[in-house]
Amino acid sequence: MPEVRPAVLRMAPYSPPTGGRADKLRLDFNENTVGCSPEVIEFLKQQLSAGSLSVYPEYMEARRELSAFFQVAEDEILFTNGTDEAIQVLVNTYVDDDQEVLILTPSYAMYRFYSEVAGAAVREIPYREGTLEFPLDELLGAITPATKAILIANPNNPTGTGIGLDAVRSILQKAPHAAVLIDEAYYEFSGVTALPHIAQYPNLFVSRTFSKVYGMAAMRFGCLFSQSANVAYLHKAQSPYSVNTLAALAARAAIRDTVYVSNYVNEVLAARDLARQGLERLGIHAYPSEANFILFEAGARSIPIRDELRRRGVLIRDRSYEIAGCVRVTIGTRDQVRCFLTELESLW
Repeated sequence: MPEVRPAVLRMAPYSPPTGGRADKLRLDFNENTVGCSPEVIEFLKQQLSAGSLSVYPEYMEARRELSAFFQVAEDEILFTNGTDEAIQVLVNTYVDDDQEVLILTPSYAMYRFYSEVAGAAVREIPYREGTLEFPLDELLGAITPATKAILIANPNNPTGTGIGLDAVRSILQKAPHAAVLIDEAYYEFSGVTALPHIAQYPNLFVSRTFSKVYGMAAMRFGCLFSQSANVAYLHKAQSPYSVNTLAALAARAAIRDTVYVSNYVNEVLAARDLARQGLERLGIHAYPSEANFILFEAGARSIPIRDELRRRGVLIRDRSYEIAGCVRVTIGTRDQVRCFLTELESLW
């Protein structure tokens, strides 16, 4: 057998439980729970043909439309195969073997995953015990000249923790030599974005995904934003056709239907309040969230509750392997939240 790289040998495998989810209430992966805009499907039907699928992707129209939508220059945006590839490309561009990457914990598993694949030295700064508040002072204290990248989700998954722009600016100013990624997968639910600041900070990178609010997780489409000089280097580290034609077409249609997205966001925010009230009524402690999910404490019953809800057709995500006794529930519509709360109450 060929010799495996030591960095890969040291890694723990990542195997998300994605099987057997059809025909269930999917409150486990923070997806859009009602689906993408109908305009996306209609646009794909109009654009697809045997001929269009026989050629390699072209991104000119998508880049023009999406850069205008996000209010950036066309050379300040990189299309990626989901946010996962955005993380991978950033790490591959700026981090070498044994160089330091700072991540928060618990957070999105792919930050550690791609850093470890690259052979980086990963340092973790935990969210504050008990409150799960963002550890700004601790992170600032951990930054050194050896830090090559800092990977932050805002809001964070699975805690729901959000940070303000003052905190983001403090991090950027403390680490001018490091690539600082602000992953805004859940931006639409928090309303806080660092994107307008890429012109001011050459070390700032912002990512967005179409897997959450836009309801296109199956398409695997994301965007990575930074100053044009940075994006030129990112292009060098990326496969030229990693984003498929269908994904680029779907993204163009998705951003056009702003009413659909706005209505879904408003529904989720109302449902999030309903979920918090319902959990409080049951005496369950839930952590504050600025995203489309809530992390709550189920104690020793976290896994049995997850399993019984699954048997009843409601999927939630156990996170007790990261935060003892905690479970995460995706927030969809108010009717979906009522269904979840009814089933949970019967178990509680």
